[in-house]
Amino acid sequence: MTTGRTDSGVAAAVVPAQNRSDSDSDPDSDTDTDTGRPAATVPAQSRTEHTDSPAQARTVWPTVPQPPGPPSEPPTVPASAPAPRPAPATTARPDETRVERAFGQAFRRVTGSAFAPYQSAVIRIGFAATWLFFLLREWPYRHELYGPHGPWSGDMARRLLDGNEAFSVLTWTDNRGWFELVYGLAVVASALLLVGWRTRTMSVLFMVGVLSLQNRSIFIGDGGDNVLHLMAIYLVLTRCGQVWSLDARRAAQHAGPPGGGPSRDLTGVVLWAVLGLFLAVAQVLGLSGLSWFGPGPFPNVGWGLTFWLLWLSHGVWWAVRRYAPGEPRTVLDMITKLIHNGALLVIVVEVCLIYATAGWYKIQGTRWQDGTAVYYPMHLDYFSPWPELSRVLADNGLMIMLITYGTVIVQVAFPFTLFNRRLKNVLLVAMICEHLSIAFLLGLPFFSLAMITADAVFLPTVFLVWLGARVTSVRDRVLPRRTAVRE
Repeated sequence: MTTGRTDSGVAAAVVPAQNRSDSDSDPDSDTDTDTGRPAATVPAQSRTEHTDSPAQARTVWPTVPQPPGPPSEPPTVPASAPAPRPAPATTARPDETRVERAFGQAFRRVTGSAFAPYQSAVIRIGFAATWLFFLLREWPYRHELYGPHGPWSGDMARRLLDGNEAFSVLTWTDNRGWFELVYGLAVVASALLLVGWRTRTMSVLFMVGVLSLQNRSIFIGDGGDNVLHLMAIYLVLTRCGQVWSLDARRAAQHAGPPGGGPSRDLTGVVLWAVLGLFLAVAQVLGLSGLSWFGPGPFPNVGWGLTFWLLWLSHGVWWAVRRYAPGEPRTVLDMITKLIHNGALLVIVVEVCLIYATAGWYKIQGTRWQDGTAVYYPMHLDYFSPWPELSRVLADNGLMIMLITYGTVIVQVAFPFTLFNRRLKNVLLVAMICEHLSIAFLLGLPFFSLAMITADAVFLPTVFLVWLGARVTSVRDRVLPRRTAVRE
């Protein structure tokens, strides 16, 4: 698979570590059912502290919450018993060096908790919404864009995919019914991933839908589609349903006894079995793109082997959670957290590379050097949904120069500001505003939404917690009856 370069950047910042969460109770969930609560819950709303004078009221930002747990009572110790000696925080060998100690702490850090649950949830929601809205908008034109009526025929797509090692289920047949089924399932998978229902399974189906449609007609799309193409693959490796998902709510409502295995999940088992049966039939029929050790996402790892590994890993994880909740579960939980944190690191690096390459390529362009690059797109009818507004802005030479140079400076400087929180947040706001202006002035809403979603991996956690509290407050006011029933 190949992706094109985009000239727009995506703002970024270091992903902070978040509160620890266990894994899901079924092959699809990202929540903890042993304790009967989601891995990370949306905290209470930020409160306003009042003094004697209303003018002195101030808003207090919430802190990142810890998952609620049962109250612990101090153990009763007989008076004659000797005072217990405190256990050491970490056990270290006498000859352990500073490097070994640092490496051990780092290993425990990356395997002890799944980082950034709120950021990964925003990425899941944002990319699922971007793809869902795009598919719904293009619904009347789907046959011309990706279907059998398009100028890029099925034979041309098959010959291209044979050479670039990409994957698409639409090349299996040119039957119109098959295309309608794939397009409809892509819409359903996007909607279910958006709300966080069976996030592990839906992330795989979401990836299949994105790859199948985009690789069927590679000349349809822009830089935002390239980002969506990559992020759909990365989402499969993340635990993006820890918060703000139906999986988290289901785990809290149907938790098993403390310390026991997960509760029965007939829906998850049936869904897993049906998908395995479909994959087996496709493998037996020898459909294209399902090789074991041929072209695939990794060298010498075909798409067929990749899908089987994902399917088996979901089944093994559920079986271990239910029948071996001891050391095997602990080891697998550490592996999943390590994979999740590694995938988030890849997303961070990917966004930084997008910004850095876009900025340095702009520096080499003469129009960006003389400060007039933004002037020309505003005079193209294709990129002028508001011609009068574009004309007014384009006629202001000072504004055009500031936007042109400001875009280059922000994109080039952004990767170097990751460890400066205040400066990073300022550039992050600037990049989000830039993408909003692109969506409004140039008529590229899906490109901008994909870029803003990629930016979300660097949003401060305290802001996301506050935003979630505000959304919950609005929902409770709009749906008071639902709130009353829940209480």
